[in-house]
Amino acid sequence: MHDHRRLGRELELFDTDPLIGAGLPYWLPDGAAVRHALEEYVRTAERRAGYRHVYSPVLGKRELYEISGHWSHYSDDMFPPMRLGAEQVVLRPSLCPHHALIYRSRSHSYRELPLRMAELGGMYRSELSGVLGGLTRVRAIQLNDAHIFCTQDQVADEARGALEMIRRAYEALGITRARYRLSLPGPGGKYVAGPEMWRRSTALLTEVLDRSGLPYETAEGEAAFYGPKIDVQVADGAGRESTLSTVQVDFHQPERFDLHYIGADGAKHRPVMVHRSVVGSVERAVAHLIEQHGGAFPAWLAPVQLVILPVSEAELPDAEALARRCAGLDLRAEIAGPERGSLGARVREARLVPYQAVIGAREAAGGEVTLRLRDGRRLGPMPAADVLARIGALVGAHGTGLWDDAVPVKA
Repeated sequence: MHDHRRLGRELELFDTDPLIGAGLPYWLPDGAAVRHALEEYVRTAERRAGYRHVYSPVLGKRELYEISGHWSHYSDDMFPPMRLGAEQVVLRPSLCPHHALIYRSRSHSYRELPLRMAELGGMYRSELSGVLGGLTRVRAIQLNDAHIFCTQDQVADEARGALEMIRRAYEALGITRARYRLSLPGPGGKYVAGPEMWRRSTALLTEVLDRSGLPYETAEGEAAFYGPKIDVQVADGAGRESTLSTVQVDFHQPERFDLHYIGADGAKHRPVMVHRSVVGSVERAVAHLIEQHGGAFPAWLAPVQLVILPVSEAELPDAEALARRCAGLDLRAEIAGPERGSLGARVREARLVPYQAVIGAREAAGGEVTLRLRDGRRLGPMPAADVLARIGALVGAHGTGLWDDAVPVKA
């Protein structure tokens, strides 16, 4: 069983320091490369699905979270307010109130709906020190979050579209879901009042799951305080489950923030707010990916995609030229020269890198490389330009395979 905390430090992906504080990991260059690739994948997928990206502040007035309901239902998980003159500001525990205000900042016609708004933004949770660990339970979270403002008739299609985005992302990341869960309210006072609101939102999500033909289980007590949700559960090597992705229906915040759009009849109507997260917390997603793949990430996500192995000092200029070509193609490559040991030792050291390009005297003379794949395959000498084109096409396809002739190469 892989432990992301141990592997993350061994592979120099992330670390912590007591002077920064518990639950506040920092990302080292290789870990930052993985995170950046994941974030860019999500942003691109969102743009292609019609989302518009925004940025919003990580601070907000306490009054903002009183209106949203976070203060009365969620304040135990929030950091204490900071006083600025006569005002109190809070590190945000969620992005949705900010997005509601962005929507409210101008009027909207029914013709604009569904309006899809996305952000990869920071939020903060006042987690107790006893539950903190690695990247899975942290106090500063980078959340892949989105909110769709739509009519009630559009909710089902938008929720199904979100589930399809999640499915495609899991395929690209090599993630296997454990199950779908319909998370419902349970006994206790942590939920906003409104039986009819809960009935409608639960009926909508149940319809989405039933019509999608997806197997799911219900779980009471797991809903958000403002509405039910579809949770996509994943499991670690020990079988422990966690929620990675969610789709939620919210009638509460549109009412609290008095959101509206102008309908075809010229009157004001209340939109529905669909919350959607493809990979959830970036920290938790990377932790799961480390454990799922044991550090051997899919090629498009790997911190180093190609290691270049000159057999001797004589091939170093050719290795450096190949590395420059990789940089020009946005491929992450590094040179492991003979100063790092024998060729066999360097091959073993780079065992988690998807591609290894060996350059000896014969390869250098012919502008070729001998390619080795992480899975042990040796493809023999090939023109360097062909190798880089094929790797570039595979990386651009965001798949999990290492070498697939079916992936088209752009001329």
